[in-house]
Amino acid sequence: MLTHDAALEWIARWDRQQEGYLPDREERFTALIDAVEALNRPDPLVVDLGCGPGSLSARILERLPGATVVSVDADPLLLGLGRAAYPHLRFVALDLRTPGWTDALGLERPADAAVSTTALHWISGPELSKMYAELATVLRPGGLLLNGDHLETDDATPVIARLERAVHDRETERRFAGERPEDWRQWWEAVAADPAFADLHAARTTAGAGHHGSESPLLSEHVGALRDAGFAEVGTLWQRGHNRILCAVRA
Repeated sequence: MLTHDAALEWIARWDRQQEGYLPDREERFTALIDAVEALNRPDPLVVDLGCGPGSLSARILERLPGATVVSVDADPLLLGLGRAAYPHLRFVALDLRTPGWTDALGLERPADAAVSTTALHWISGPELSKMYAELATVLRPGGLLLNGDHLETDDATPVIARLERAVHDRETERRFAGERPEDWRQWWEAVAADPAFADLHAARTTAGAGHHGSESPLLSEHVGALRDAGFAEVGTLWQRGHNRILCAVRA
């Protein structure tokens, strides 16, 4: 059985391996939550898309205790980990690629913001457009999408795109001095070897959860899909190298 303390330890390990890919991950979290706070609501309703084990959701509630956060993911193991670690959060199991996914959110009013970190690039272009269009139906006018991810610009500005990756790579080297944390594959192998995850790992296998490459890595793909979905303004709110927060404002 996965205990609360063990779940917190595994999420700390998850956060560490994620930092190996995102040395300024906490800075991105801070900027993203700053934007939610700038909506000037004491009780913002926030949907966390592709929440994983709830790292961002938990940080939102730490900063904004009056918020309501609905945390969404399709991976049974990561959801189980989050539920064990953060019983005060509301986790919803659903696939953002499945039409009608917003019906399962159970929102009592339109959301003030939808947030995501390092998740939406796993969705292919056509599915991404449909997902953003459906998301727009549950955001209030003026509500925000805040998507933190590595989003590339090779199709528009290839020289700048290479420089963005170089900035990221040099920051990674400075932060870790050549001693990178365990990677994604190693973390998942360690989880699979822990008997406490046996049931959750079996559920994950049955559900066919997992990622198989970046499906929508280009910034232009996300910008175009958001504009097609009716978002009035779309732009980069924060950036370090090719790590950025893409912000879109609901019309």
